[in-house]
Amino acid sequence: MPTIICEIFIDAPIDLCFDLSRDVTIHTKTTGQTKEKAVEGKTNGLLNKGDCVTWEATHFGIRQKLTAKIIEMEKPYTFKDVMVSGAFHSFTHTHHFKVQGTGTLVRDEFVYRSPLGILGKLADVLFLKRYMTSFLKQRSHELKRIAESQRIQI
Repeated sequence: MPTIICEIFIDAPIDLCFDLSRDVTIHTKTTGQTKEKAVEGKTNGLLNKGDCVTWEATHFGIRQKLTAKIIEMEKPYTFKDVMVSGAFHSFTHTHHFKVQGTGTLVRDEFVYRSPLGILGKLADVLFLKRYMTSFLKQRSHELKRIAESQRIQI
């Protein structure tokens, strides 16, 4: 199964980074390129263990839905969500947070399995892994921008 790991240093406290990462409203602000919005389940506030959220977004020009559930959470160090339904065969997204110097090292680990067997594996090689890596990095940079601007206001 393909694994994508993205790390970014955010010059903000771990609690702020953790909470922003699981905030439904902030999630929509950090995924503007796909016009992502929560349409079912937990549609605002902070996600907690056991919460489900259905996201609607446009990927590859196609409007689609994906439902994820938070299955693990250790505040403020990690939380894990898994796909319940959606375009992938499956995925697990683990979010890690570690105090580092004056801020927080945020590490996303996204492990997925594409649908459609051999065609899905071909899609991984040709474009899907690159697309998902770019998507996760862009979201991380937006999260960094938001967290560091809020730190200045504190």
